[in-house]
Amino acid sequence: MALSGYPETTPLQLLLFSLLLLLAGSVAALPARPAMDRARWQVDRVNRRGPSLGLVMSYVDEATALQASGYFTPWRVLPFVDLYGRRYHIGGIRGVNVIYALTGQRRVLKFERDSFAFTFCVTLPSCLPLTTCYLPSLVFQLNAAVTVQTLIDVFSVSGIVHYGTAGSSNDSMSFGDVSVPKLVAYTGAWTWKKFKSPKESSAELSFGEYNIPNGGENLLGSLKYRNEELYSVGKPMEEVFWLPVDSAWFRIAEQLKVKLERCNDTFCLPTTPKVVYGLKGSSADMFLDNAEYRKFLFREFGVSTVDEESAAVVMTTTSAGIPVIVFRGVSDLAGGEPTWSSTSLMNLASINALKVAVEFIATVGKQKSTVCISTKE
Repeated sequence: MALSGYPETTPLQLLLFSLLLLLAGSVAALPARPAMDRARWQVDRVNRRGPSLGLVMSYVDEATALQASGYFTPWRVLPFVDLYGRRYHIGGIRGVNVIYALTGQRRVLKFERDSFAFTFCVTLPSCLPLTTCYLPSLVFQLNAAVTVQTLIDVFSVSGIVHYGTAGSSNDSMSFGDVSVPKLVAYTGAWTWKKFKSPKESSAELSFGEYNIPNGGENLLGSLKYRNEELYSVGKPMEEVFWLPVDSAWFRIAEQLKVKLERCNDTFCLPTTPKVVYGLKGSSADMFLDNAEYRKFLFREFGVSTVDEESAAVVMTTTSAGIPVIVFRGVSDLAGGEPTWSSTSLMNLASINALKVAVEFIATVGKQKSTVCISTKE
């Protein structure tokens, strides 16, 4: 999008800029207000127990699956910390320190403005007792990215594990399957081209190709998919379309042996779901329920799963230079399913994605313990 008087910016640029202003560092940057004194003490207490793995999910059903599973054991000393309206649960899974949080849906939840002017404001830390306003027109409510950024900046975390549900855009993946993607992309950043603009080399969505009856032109023209600007520790900015998960963590995940569930309380699948490694995932600020766009994403980009948060989680974590991995259970076919509803399979997809994530956490924790013991010896 372009604002009057400002150069063109992408959604992820706006997101990361606002995150930088909103969080402004680590525990030392928490506002010096009486209400935050207790939070400071709590965060320090949590960090003194040692590094944790951050575990994030987006939907309430996904958090419910964790709470009902018995995998997570709350820390009796301090079971949770409330920060910026979110609750960060402190505890462990299979002997590994874990802090989990529900992000809420989407990368950027809401964009607000009045009819002509609006302002993004941030109150700086107590050392600079000012309220400063930036970029007329921008007020964001951030979900997935701000949750991850808080985990990274405030708590002592050694990596981020992200699990949840997704739609499948690959006919070889069905209900209950779990994808562990090697690459994810944000497919919601477009240049909407002028009518009759020539097609360029990059993948484009041409609306005229979907006219009914076939043939003719469409005044909506076409969309050109855009790269994102990735800023990361120790590297110059680079324009990227695909964002990789951590390669070492991915190799660990490939070795996991997990038996997935076939049934929930109301429905049983005809076959046992499977875990699939190394495919591609995509995220956008929309819920996809359209068969033709589903086919387009798979044909043009090789995308196998679609969701609303994974790209934000991976990009935010990659920028900080710490490991990240994604586990997504198929809850629907993104508009390609038969006429019957797949709603009843949502919790099965959550449970299966959680099972793989938990096995991964236990494996990573065991490997770290082995390294620590051998180092001491």
